Amino acid sequence: MKALFEKFASSYATTIVLFLVYAFGLAMATFIEKYHGTEMAKTVVYYSPLFILLQGLFVVNFVAVVIKHQLLKRGKWGFILVHVSFVIILLGALVSHLSGKEGILHLREGESSNQMAVQASGETGYHTLPFRVELVKFTLTRYPGSSSPSSYESVVLVHVDGNTYEGRIFMNNVLDIKGYRLFQASYDKDEKGTVLSVNKDVAGRRVTYTGYVLLTIGLICCIAGRNSRFRQLGRQLSGLRGAVKTIAVIAVWLTASTITAQPADASMFQAVQKFAIDPGHAARFGALPMQSYNGRMQPVNTFASEVLRKLHKSDKIGDLTPDQFLLSFLAMPDMWMRVPFLALSNKEIAGKYGFTSEEFAYIEAFDTGGNYKLQKELDEVYSKMPAERSRFDKDLIKLDEQINICYQLLSYQMLTLFPRENDPDRKWYAAGDDLALFSGKDSLFVSQVLTWYLAEVQTALKEGTWEKADEILAMITTYQNAKANPLDIDPMKIEAELKYNKMNAFRWCKIYYLILGGLLLVLAFASLFKKRKWMGWLVWLLAACVLVTFHYHMLGMGARWYIAGRAPWSNSYETMVYVSWASVCAGLLFMRRSTITFALATLFGGVILFVSGLNWMDPEINPLVPVLKSPWLMFHVAVIVAAYGFFGISCLIGITNLVMQSVRSKTYTPLLSLRIKELNIVNEMSLIIGLALMTIGTFLGAVWANESWGRYWGWDPKETWALITMIVYAAVIHLRLLKSLYTTWLFNLASVAAFSSVLMTYFGVNYFLSGMHSYGQNDHVGGIFLSLAFFVAAVAALAVLSYKNK
Repeated sequence: MKALFEKFASSYATTIVLFLVYAFGLAMATFIEKYHGTEMAKTVVYYSPLFILLQGLFVVNFVAVVIKHQLLKRGKWGFILVHVSFVIILLGALVSHLSGKEGILHLREGESSNQMAVQASGETGYHTLPFRVELVKFTLTRYPGSSSPSSYESVVLVHVDGNTYEGRIFMNNVLDIKGYRLFQASYDKDEKGTVLSVNKDVAGRRVTYTGYVLLTIGLICCIAGRNSRFRQLGRQLSGLRGAVKTIAVIAVWLTASTITAQPADASMFQAVQKFAIDPGHAARFGALPMQSYNGRMQPVNTFASEVLRKLHKSDKIGDLTPDQFLLSFLAMPDMWMRVPFLALSNKEIAGKYGFTSEEFAYIEAFDTGGNYKLQKELDEVYSKMPAERSRFDKDLIKLDEQINICYQLLSYQMLTLFPRENDPDRKWYAAGDDLALFSGKDSLFVSQVLTWYLAEVQTALKEGTWEKADEILAMITTYQNAKANPLDIDPMKIEAELKYNKMNAFRWCKIYYLILGGLLLVLAFASLFKKRKWMGWLVWLLAACVLVTFHYHMLGMGARWYIAGRAPWSNSYETMVYVSWASVCAGLLFMRRSTITFALATLFGGVILFVSGLNWMDPEINPLVPVLKSPWLMFHVAVIVAAYGFFGISCLIGITNLVMQSVRSKTYTPLLSLRIKELNIVNEMSLIIGLALMTIGTFLGAVWANESWGRYWGWDPKETWALITMIVYAAVIHLRLLKSLYTTWLFNLASVAAFSSVLMTYFGVNYFLSGMHSYGQNDHVGGIFLSLAFFVAAVAALAVLSYKNK
């Protein structure tokens, strides 16, 4: 019995089984939480005795493996340190669970308390604090001219041990008192009260942070250490490349087609195209600063681009730029109301209301009596709970948003060009807003200047002279500079944003990545049959072009960073752009070792930018919510999203190897086998880097959570699925230890299948689940999963086909 237990405890098969069971349990817990609540998930899974036992078995398995395989004698220090650090992290979590205290302190202005509300078994109790906190003042700061919170802060007096001192608590700024940490959590609706999160976990935090530090050191050793698996793979790859002289040929053709629908009223469309705004004047109009709905200062050009994307689902309409479109729409509303340019993808809606298919005119939304056709159904849709709304309902709401944008523009709303002098909220107004707060000459100017300006634009369209319209634009600029708060307008940032919009960096990078990556892939495969010297030179030339594109990509990200005043990876669009950059960066690292990997990484970067450029991805630059204003965010997201790039490359390498296993013939089997082995090594190296980054990034997120909310792990679905991704990829990397089962076919298939955990973490959590990380939730994610269903079917067919030649 003892021998059987020792065999079980020290088996690598046990390690893989534990990984899979643990990942499955965590995945089920996230869905239990969605349908039955957080407490149920914690009771049934996270804090259940069985789950704690499972974690204990991991520790037993690790110790038994170290003893059986004499890892200490073999000097596997990186491997040992990584696994020891996980034991320490688990120990820290246990200490926190047993000895930590966590609760809520709710205070009104002028009120003091030393009673912390504590939730236990679904009931609320109270814990007496060794100090008393008095709320002096709560302040909620909003972005200028917006209702969106920029920050919230509590000024408190702390009465402790006979002394009193003042403290400030705001998001990402913690107040420490006798081992207790006070965090700004929320506030009362009337902004006269604050909700503070209180946490005491000195011992658990020290143990856990020690584990995080050791984990980082261990992972570095696993990559940089002389006897590390990563270095061994590098040496194998160098030796293998000397033996490989040729490579298999696969022809790759990339085709693209663009379909432009003809407008229903071609004559009206041609008319607005004919009477186009002078490009130079339109550019000057687009350079005017304005305040967005969320308080950010931006040029009109940015606003015009956003409006055109929402209405027409494109960056241009015919030959008109966004600036020309917006000014033309304002100056010639009667014509534009009859132009079918509003995008409509739902044919059921088009048929129900008699709209022109694909694109319809604003005037079609109203019947002959001037009644809004959608109103009755919209009232029914808004009376439903969000979860009960059908696809038809959601598309109807989006269509209503498009029509409302047109209505507000026709009413001279939205275009917030006019600051009010000494406005306490630094709010800017549109000509169609309520201007009761303005007085005297300011009221007269703001209410009439836009009408005057548009009349001059109409005259210029007839006569071709734009001097008078230019003069009125200059008057608006003079008014803005005279009345705005000095902090509102930053000419350098406005100019930078105009250049950023014009350069359209990510669109051009997408095109070049796809073209260059495709050509590199063709050359890499073609050189297998007949390798020529000119092919090598051409590969280096294409690689140089990729490097130039990569730097242009970085320039675009840097410009966005400067404009936004924060790291450019804070929403779905920005993280997609960053994943593309990280993927190409990873490809450049492997360029000299594997041309195929470099080509696949470049192609992958182009594909991701293609997805980021789809209509449902919003490229708008938005201010951060208060909790995201932390330096930890920059490091956490940067590292964890970079891991996705390496995992994506491994997925593509896995697919490539399965394809080569499917098509190899007797003639070229030795050559393809060498190439498959080479890519297999690169695949494992990419997975090791990806797993290291994923692990470090996940625990950087834990540090961020602890510094912002007072707890480093809260089993939020996004956190949990990040952990699942770590476990899944750890299982894939450990497959090589199963000598009796491991094959190249199994490893590559596993590297492809494992990418599903990345997709679930990145997209699926926002679509299927909910939580604090659902900032980038998007209704169109369903379309992605429909595409993925076809992809999964294709991979399954490829797996069966390649298995015969494995």
